[in-house]
Amino acid sequence: MKKFNMLLALTMGVSMHASAAQWQTLFNGETLEGWKQLGGNAKYTVEDGAIVGTSVANSPNSFLATEQNFGNFIFEAEIKIDSGMNSGIQFRSQSLESYQNGRVHGYQAEIDTSSRKWSGGIYEEGRRGWLYNLSRNERCQEALNLDGWNHYRIEALDNHIRTWVNTVPCADLLDNTEGHSEGFIALQVHSIKDKSLVGTQIAMRNPQVLTEDLVKNSWYTPSDVQQINYQPNTLSAKEMQEGWKLLWDGKTTQGWKSARAEGFPKKGWGIDNGELIVYSSGGQESRNGGDIITEEEFSEFELEVDFKITKGANSGIKYFVDPDLLKGQGSAIGLEFQILHDEKHPDAKKGHQGNRTIGSLYDLIPASNLSEANRTTKRVNPVGSWNRARIVVKDGNVEHWLNNIKVVEYPRGSQIFRSLVQMSKYAKWKNFGEWEKGPILLQDHGDEVHFRSIKIRAI
Repeated sequence: MKKFNMLLALTMGVSMHASAAQWQTLFNGETLEGWKQLGGNAKYTVEDGAIVGTSVANSPNSFLATEQNFGNFIFEAEIKIDSGMNSGIQFRSQSLESYQNGRVHGYQAEIDTSSRKWSGGIYEEGRRGWLYNLSRNERCQEALNLDGWNHYRIEALDNHIRTWVNTVPCADLLDNTEGHSEGFIALQVHSIKDKSLVGTQIAMRNPQVLTEDLVKNSWYTPSDVQQINYQPNTLSAKEMQEGWKLLWDGKTTQGWKSARAEGFPKKGWGIDNGELIVYSSGGQESRNGGDIITEEEFSEFELEVDFKITKGANSGIKYFVDPDLLKGQGSAIGLEFQILHDEKHPDAKKGHQGNRTIGSLYDLIPASNLSEANRTTKRVNPVGSWNRARIVVKDGNVEHWLNNIKVVEYPRGSQIFRSLVQMSKYAKWKNFGEWEKGPILLQDHGDEVHFRSIKIRAI
């Protein structure tokens, strides 16, 4: 640990010395001048040249915020936190009477002592929740040192946000920053339910911000970590370099056709404000516009689709759809990433052990949080909010991800897979799900569902 601390100090020294005259110190080491408390009643004090936040009982989340707002910046600070506590560094955050009576909302770089180890991930307080968890960044999961001080770095340049913990790259986020492109920086003390955590503390020292020459001083290297892009219907430069392409351009029906007819459906589907919408027909499966499929077929791939459900809705994303089964009435046959309003649609209670709920391999494998550290629940954003589906097919293995959490994994074509098929509604189709390739399908199940940012890359 001593060697690590020496390396960290050297790295910080080089970073800050390179443009020392440009950095703005946010804390004088003696008082809380220039800061204000928002939200809850946690205690903020100054001890040994550091800001210290102490958790208290019966309080909502508390925030010590800068009086100054920042838009584009690089922020650095040192953080020390007690085990069992949860906290974060707010940035581009706001507290407005017009928004939930002043509730603090905005981006947060997570400080997490739990077993899931998501420190350095990006959470949106008071709005969308997790934007960038660390389920796909094992290196950063091990970056936080619970026994001492930690160096946090946040780079926010227009719609591109990156984080580091102890010089380890953690998050690489592209977001639509409309409405929250600037705001205060704050130290959070999270509310607590466990009374044994009363009195636990988080400390921050040497907080400083750089607002000029940001590109010149950036640490960003595109190959560092997986990039997550929330900008609708766009590909970043990194995504294009990695071989991603848009399956839907956000404007036309190019590349898509009816699953059971030539051309695109003349009714039942529409395009509005960059969203591909299947309209309601009262729950009649594939009786209005019908399913749509890509004109191109795929074998091994990584697919991402953003979807937004309406109350009680049912739909799905199908893959390895057999063209010979694109006949007759009803939905086409293929492996399905289930899209469902679990709380309101009756299909959630059918099937076996929840294998028809959202994110599941429909009628075969139920979706659940496969994280070793946190198996409690999958994460589903509410009706009217966007959710992200990710399907990965490689070397015979298939994964379903829901909102960047892996919820299903199975070996296609294995004896276990075939046994599941024989116990399902698909038993009557020979070689179900084992076809070499097929189109990507969006299902018309008679309910209104919105899609966007449909992108794929061959593996």
